[in-house]
Amino acid sequence: MKILVTGAAGFIGMHVAQILLQRGDEVVGIDSLNDYYDPALKLARLEQLKPHPNFRFVRDDISDRMVMEDLFEKGHFDAVINLAAQAGVRYSLKNPHAYVQSNLVGFANLLEGCRHHGVKHFVYASSSSVYGANTKIPFSTHDPVNHPVSLYAASKKANELMAHTYSHLYGLPTTGLRYFTVYGPWGRPDMSPWLFTSAILEGRSIDVFNHGDMMRDFTYIDDIADGTVKVLDRIPQPDPNFDHANPDPASSHAPYRVYNIGNHTPVQLMDFIGTIEKALGQEARKNFLPMQDGDVKMTYADVDDLIRDTGFKPATTLEYGIGKWVEWYRGYKNRS
Repeated sequence: MKILVTGAAGFIGMHVAQILLQRGDEVVGIDSLNDYYDPALKLARLEQLKPHPNFRFVRDDISDRMVMEDLFEKGHFDAVINLAAQAGVRYSLKNPHAYVQSNLVGFANLLEGCRHHGVKHFVYASSSSVYGANTKIPFSTHDPVNHPVSLYAASKKANELMAHTYSHLYGLPTTGLRYFTVYGPWGRPDMSPWLFTSAILEGRSIDVFNHGDMMRDFTYIDDIADGTVKVLDRIPQPDPNFDHANPDPASSHAPYRVYNIGNHTPVQLMDFIGTIEKALGQEARKNFLPMQDGDVKMTYADVDDLIRDTGFKPATTLEYGIGKWVEWYRGYKNRS
């Protein structure tokens, strides 16, 4: 297939593009290479993709309507995987307009491109953040998610609503993936593995929010990328059992689906830090702080639907994943 991967220089985007290229697909990657974090890391990720003859990179912004119309007009894409977004819960408290521009305007441009150019499947990144104030665990796509606690989460919930509209009005098959705390080699500098690892190695203290009383469904990048491609290959169909009187948020009368994609094994934050300490052979100096605005105490993914429909199986233990992360981080820092 010929596939457009947005956010191709991003953490998940690079890994997904690698799988697609390795299996013989043609990939057009687009990324704005903005400075939300060091663009040098994004450029280094792109270097992993450029040797592939079936990869072409476009440096541009999905929120630029004219650029996107031209890209779709010339691209003739079979499918689109949208992994471009303004990421980060905490940053959304400081710079809300960035989220509106990328996560809403950019998303609308992609939906319009898919609608007008016969794209067979639009897969997009949602987030576990959409569960917001929900306390029922594990988090299920069959439960309502109407109480986000950050603008980032609200923008991802809006993406799901926008996608459903296009599935309903135009028959565009769409699948949203609620990613749960992704970590591993080539990860982002604003995420906890990088923040903790760099601080420990440099002798700085780490910030531990809610005094360490938090749990996260940490999911290794290889599992995330594999699950994303498995979903791409399963084009959603209208649910023949959809009940309009008691609607299921995870499916629809339209060709629309939403899945959780996580490890289904939440880990205590202190255990996560301990695993990093063990892999580094150094203990962290800890600065215990209260819960931050926009954050949630726990994430825990119910992935039964994804396993049933695609055969997805999260297979990576935390010890193995953190070991690979630390190995990569040391190598990247030594190289740079």
